[in-house]
Amino acid sequence: MSALGHYLEKEGIASVAISLIRPQTENTKPPRALWVPFELGRPFGPPGDAAFQKRVLLAALGLLQRNDGPVLIEDFPNDDPRSRPDPAWRPPLPETAAPETGPDGPPQVLAQRLEAEIASLRQAHARWRQRHGYSTIGLSGFSPAEAGFYIAGWLRGEAPASPREGYSAPLLLRFAIDDLKAYYLEAASGTGGKPSSRQLGDWFWNGTAAGAGLHALRDMYQGSDDDRLKLIAGNFTVPAARQRQPA
Repeated sequence: MSALGHYLEKEGIASVAISLIRPQTENTKPPRALWVPFELGRPFGPPGDAAFQKRVLLAALGLLQRNDGPVLIEDFPNDDPRSRPDPAWRPPLPETAAPETGPDGPPQVLAQRLEAEIASLRQAHARWRQRHGYSTIGLSGFSPAEAGFYIAGWLRGEAPASPREGYSAPLLLRFAIDDLKAYYLEAASGTGGKPSSRQLGDWFWNGTAAGAGLHALRDMYQGSDDDRLKLIAGNFTVPAARQRQPA
């Protein structure tokens, strides 16, 4: 963005970027950038909050009126209002449904618990869909149960073939994982309250068989001889902020 931004400026076209990682922006030195203190993937703040997102957009566009460059990096003054935990929120799984095995547990056991866990979230997810009228699930073409079954096969070491024409097995695994995450986070938001993204992340990665299973998948396949599977296991199963440090 930096090189393109400076090229556009030379051509008389003002440019502005929204930055989620300030040190990276300081290194690339764009003509204008608004740094926002939000989690990666949410440059305008919380989803569904149009008024807050408008404030972010107007703050970024406001930088176009300034000429105190050649490099201008402004900090957005407000945190994501959804970053604060909601003490009233309760996870959709009862305590007895928490995974009995941690990320180092047997993958075969995690596979079995994953399939049972998906079924136990069905009502919570139905409430979310009823409230919002849509779901972000669908990238893989699987239902949540089918996505769980496909992922469980990989956990069991079966390396199942892709049932979708035009999709390689590793690519379909990635899409199934994305749908699985969406299913859990939507279900967790269907229990009432307004959980913060950190609350949801802590619950998913530390309190579910799905989170433990994805850790196990990453460990199993990031050293694969299949470059596609290695790439997906290493980069698309567990986000960098949630990856465990090697012992």
